[in-house]
Amino acid sequence: MGNTSETVMSAEQRKILAVMLVPMFMSLLSVSIVNVILPDMQRSIGASNSAIQWVLSGYTLAFGVFLVAAGRAGDLFGRGRLFVIGVGVFALGSLIAGLSPDPLVLNIARIVMGIGSGLLSPQGVGMLQQYFHGKLRGRAFGMFGTIVGVSVGIGPVLGGGLIAVLGDEWGWRSAFLINVPIALAAIVLGKVWLPKSAWFGSGAEPDPRDRHRADFDPVGLVLLAFGTLLIMLPFLERSAGAWIYALVPAGAAIVFGWVKWENRYARRGGSPMVDLQMFRTRSFAYGASLTSIYFVGMPGVWVIVALYLQNGLGFPALEAGLVGLPSALLSAAGAQAAGRVVLTFGRKMVVLGVGIALAGIIASALIVIAHETWGVSIWWLMATLGLTGIGQGMAISPNQTLTLAEVPVEYAGSSGGVMQTGQRVGTAIGIAIVTAVFFVVQSLGGYGAAIVAGFGFIAITMALAGLIGIIDLARGRKKTQPRTEYTHA
Repeated sequence: MGNTSETVMSAEQRKILAVMLVPMFMSLLSVSIVNVILPDMQRSIGASNSAIQWVLSGYTLAFGVFLVAAGRAGDLFGRGRLFVIGVGVFALGSLIAGLSPDPLVLNIARIVMGIGSGLLSPQGVGMLQQYFHGKLRGRAFGMFGTIVGVSVGIGPVLGGGLIAVLGDEWGWRSAFLINVPIALAAIVLGKVWLPKSAWFGSGAEPDPRDRHRADFDPVGLVLLAFGTLLIMLPFLERSAGAWIYALVPAGAAIVFGWVKWENRYARRGGSPMVDLQMFRTRSFAYGASLTSIYFVGMPGVWVIVALYLQNGLGFPALEAGLVGLPSALLSAAGAQAAGRVVLTFGRKMVVLGVGIALAGIIASALIVIAHETWGVSIWWLMATLGLTGIGQGMAISPNQTLTLAEVPVEYAGSSGGVMQTGQRVGTAIGIAIVTAVFFVVQSLGGYGAAIVAGFGFIAITMALAGLIGIIDLARGRKKTQPRTEYTHA
């Protein structure tokens, strides 16, 4: 694979992309589709508000907690193996969720689905690192950005469509059951299409004479997983009361202890769960920080837009979902185009993309003000949010390409897991804050003022993300070229 042309994908690379991207699309779709089907699901199985909230929270927690450990397991034991296991676990959870008789079974099934997503997702990122190089890696991550954008936009529309066609009961159930045949097909194709090296650690077949046990760092695994759980939980289970936020500093202390452990483990000659030296690499440190801050803001856009359109203006779920469709499609197109030229423009493209996305958020707030004041059609949000989608496509996938460019392939899975964990933690914190802002302002000044305030918070976080990119540029990274070794700042 190392001698593959820099501009033309081989048949094997195209097969790897097909096997990787379809299940990753499926797992991301399971996030965006649930918001639309929640009311019908709640009525069908008689779930309380707190029980139905765990349909969202359980999936998100399990997804976030398993990412880094799963990424490291793929690095050591073979990304193909962990990927197929993850897809199988996700399929099992989807089957149980679609047939759930009560809220308890449904919530357990969603946790199982989250574990499956956490297992398979970092393997996809690791394989893109392992089997794609140079410009082809940028294109591959561009395609990954495309499926992210499409999954966000198609989810609400697909969920609303299934309910409209199949009815309240089987509409929401089919949103889960549809995953099962797709997952089974992905497992079969993975067995047939993934290269032999994908089934062994570090992309190479093991020496049968080498009987040493893989160094998985179980203490590091437990510390990071528990710390991540305590940090995310308060932002996903806010009904427990203010006391639950005491878990955040406790979780941060555990993560700090994990850092100390990893450094000590490496000094003693062990293979740490995460090679913390990667944070001394400027491209990784700045890129991971940028994406974590960006995800504090951006995912909240679709939460407050849905609240405003459905609760404030009385839009049905399908119409509310259609408002975000142009943004998703333009984000997908932007990611594809940016993936082809990311190595030419480097971090400049990321900064420009964040700036365009920020302009779209500001323009969306102005549309809401114009609608509330002068009666301007709220459907203009399709255009302004579309601008945000273009910017997101230019920012997220190129940033991922540049951030992971200098990470050794033997740590590709765990480093991708670190980035995705930052995104999941940022998303949990951001949605908690933006919905709190929304409801406080809504109680004081109505839905129009609430969404404008929410857009204001999102704009601040995006400006901070852009500032990180500008600082990186100011420190001299005019252009990033992928290499196989660390370059310390």
